[in-house]
This record gives sequence, C-alpha cells and structure tokens, in this order.
Amino acid sequence: MIVTRLMGGLGNQMFQYAAGLRLAHRRGVPLRIDTSWFDSAEGRGSATPRTYALDCFAVTSPRWRLARLRHTRWGRRAGLLPPVLREKSFAFDPGVLDAPDGVVLEGYWQSEDYFADAAQIVRRELTFCTPPSSRTRELLEEVRSRESVSLHVRRGDYVTSRATNDFHGTCSPDYYAAAVARVASAVPDPHYYVFSDDPQWCKDNLVLDAPTTYVDHNPPERGAEDLRLMAACRHHVLANSSFSWWGAWLEDDASHVVVAPRTWFRDPSIDTGDLVPARWERV
Repeated sequence: MIVTRLMGGLGNQMFQYAAGLRLAHRRGVPLRIDTSWFDSAEGRGSATPRTYALDCFAVTSPRWRLARLRHTRWGRRAGLLPPVLREKSFAFDPGVLDAPDGVVLEGYWQSEDYFADAAQIVRRELTFCTPPSSRTRELLEEVRSRESVSLHVRRGDYVTSRATNDFHGTCSPDYYAAAVARVASAVPDPHYYVFSDDPQWCKDNLVLDAPTTYVDHNPPERGAEDLRLMAACRHHVLANSSFSWWGAWLEDDASHVVVAPRTWFRDPSIDTGDLVPARWERV
C-alpha cells in the first residue's frame, strides 16, 4: 500500500494524488489518501483555508486518517508507523519513482516527471465526475468551438498575505503582455477566457486586444468548475499557480500553445526547472 498525504489547494492535491497513484500502480498495490492535514493546526492555520477537493474527480482511492492514527499511543505500540518519504527539494527526485511499497509520500511533487509514465491513468482518474452547472455547460460548448485561450491570474492570498507574497510573488502585466504576444503569433483569432480571483484587476491592467470573456460566475468553493473550463480550452496562459498548470495539463495536446511564467517563485534559489514540461514555453 502507498499513502499520499494531501495538503494545500486543489492544484497541490492533484500533484500529490498523481505522484501517489503512479507509485502505487508501479508497485501493484492500492493507494490511500491521508487527509489529516486539513484538520491539523498547520492546515487550519494556512493563509487560505483548504479542504479536501478531489471529490469532483473519478478518483478510486479511499480517504484515510493515517497521520492521526500514527500519532496515537495505540498506533505506536501496534507498529503502525510506516516510513515517510518527504520531499527533499523542489527539483525532481528520480529516487521517488523507485520508492518501496509501504511508504507515505509527503511533499508537493510538482513535476510531471513523477507521473509522466502513467499519464493516461492519471488523466482517467482526474476526469470530472460531477455535472457542470448550466452556465459552465454553456461555456464548455463555446470554448470547444473556437480558438479558446485560458488565461489565469492568481492574486488572492498571493497579494493579501505578506508571507505568501514574499514566497510566491505575482505575475506582472508585462508577463501577460509577453504571453499574449506569443499566443497572437501562433493562434489565429484567439478568444481569451480569463479566470481570476480578482477580475477587476484583470480588466484594469491587462490589454488583450482580442475577444475576451471574464469567467466570474463560480464562487471560490466551486473552483473545480473553473478548472473544468480551463482544461477544455485549446491554449493556455498560466499564472505561477498549480491550478492553471493542471488546467493546461489535463487535456494537453501537441497542437496547443501553453505559456508559463519563467519566474515561478519570488526566491530565485528555488529550482523550478522540472516544474514546467519542456513542450510548454516559458516567458
């Protein structure tokens, strides 16, 4: 059995699930999802409150509370302390691919390299299983009928939380101008679908010079609906966010133009060379 510990928002949970799913498939053993973080002091004290968010997908692995069990007196006496494989750094660690049965994965695992050889399985399990809202259904028909470009602007706690801003930073209007120029050079008649937690900032600061739809009908607790629409778009302009990373990856195709920011974290010492697939462009 492989256990993957979930933490963070939807995009992070998808990375953690994908890495665990690939390893469990490689070992021929079941995968279990540890959701203890969401009830922990760390989880409750995060800048943005988070909850388990994978129930919108056709995931087959059940949820456990392994972390809670491990720290009980009975758990220690019973020997229920499986080895924890913690992420050493942000760079891809090939040793994780050969981890043995029985480990608990604890980290973010933000690289396609952790599950590229099981991409078909990951995409199958990360297929939306909940019905879209009526407005989302309308937009799905639109984006699939034209040269749609999802453009994601992540602000929220990236702006309001000092610690989060110091770590992540935000993508500037100059980045989006360069990304849009790249799309314009390769995509005839693009239509932009802008996804953001701050649509007014987008309207005030982005110059797109193309037909644009601001997708603002989904509240934060229905963020998966935005992800569903992102994934249906043909082309993508990413923010420095795992959310839009998955919006581009779920229905990835060689003909798609995907542009990602070269600067993913404010701290330049963090190695993000393995985060963005080589087939995508960074500007």
